[in-house]
Amino acid sequence: MVISMTGFGREVLEYKNKKISIDVKSLNSKITDINTRIPGYYKEKELEIRKLISGELKRGKIDFCMFVELNGSENVTQINEDIVINYYSQLKNICDTNSIPMGNDILSGIIRMPDIMQNKSEDLSDGEWDFVLQTVQKAIEACKDYRIIEGRELEKDITINIKSILSLLDDIPKFEAERITLIREKLRLVLDELGQGKKIDENRLEQEIIYYLEKFDVNEEKVRLKKHCEYFLETIMSDEPVGKILAFISQEIGREINTLGSKANHAEMQKIVVMMKDELEKIKEQLLNVL
Repeated sequence: MVISMTGFGREVLEYKNKKISIDVKSLNSKITDINTRIPGYYKEKELEIRKLISGELKRGKIDFCMFVELNGSENVTQINEDIVINYYSQLKNICDTNSIPMGNDILSGIIRMPDIMQNKSEDLSDGEWDFVLQTVQKAIEACKDYRIIEGRELEKDITINIKSILSLLDDIPKFEAERITLIREKLRLVLDELGQGKKIDENRLEQEIIYYLEKFDVNEEKVRLKKHCEYFLETIMSDEPVGKILAFISQEIGREINTLGSKANHAEMQKIVVMMKDELEKIKEQLLNVL
């Protein structure tokens, strides 16, 4: 099964006075790269969230974002009255000691001092976290579903490309007989020029030509290329993520195509090789996004 590394999932939870939105977005990457944006109130659960994401999404550049909105019925941030009084007392003492008049804006200055605001929120309860965790799992599942849908489209394109390579491979035998004839004629022409009219042993010449032509035989490459393509099509139907395996097979396909090109010695066969390489490059580009 082809599963894309591109995915997106969003879930929203209403819990008491909070509206919690969770987004999970993933893109292609060779490793698991997780970035999180989590409010401080839930920061203690970051490790658990990361473990869940890596276990479910396996690989990719993954962004996890949690947003919390309060409904306004409760203000969790309050002014720390004791610290305000302490700052005021210190400032008044300094002003009195040094005969410095205290301005009317002294309070606005104190409000900007450190630790004036305090968080009165309670500790995260197990009940609340259970609800949040369920929502996180739903967002991850939505991202996985997106990946599967995207993967089906990738699978269609990649399969078309592989079948195009097989179709091009079937065209090569049309030119092999002509190719052998041209190579024979070229060799005989060169030998005639070198011999300068001297009589040549035809039997020995034929043996040498046969030996030479064996080096240009592409039958083995054709068989291996076909087997690699067939194995590719079998593997792509697996129930497990197959991105890395398909990448390895595509490398082997590339080696056989390159060997065909180096042995071709025929213009039409070279054109076929170029078209095969073009199809293979499309496959490799798509495989970068396959899990």
